[in-house]
Amino acid sequence: MMRWLLFFILLVALLASAVGVVVMRHEARLQFVALQQTEEARDQARVEWSRLQLEQAWLAESGRIERHARETLEMRRPEGIRILVEDR
Repeated sequence: MMRWLLFFILLVALLASAVGVVVMRHEARLQFVALQQTEEARDQARVEWSRLQLEQAWLAESGRIERHARETLEMRRPEGIRILVEDR
């Protein structure tokens, strides 16, 4: 009787261990999928950031700003610049 009880206890422990391994492997796979998705989102964010930096550099280019001011806003450079200094 004692042998059967020991055998039954060891069998239950073995089954519990096997189920635990399966559950842990499944959890590890889910975590790995989540990690890959997060890394992909990070890579996409880096690409978008680089694109935005390039766009910002293009928009801030001085020649482009001056051309826009002349064409759209019809601005011109002043003919002559005079500085008036008053002595008090």
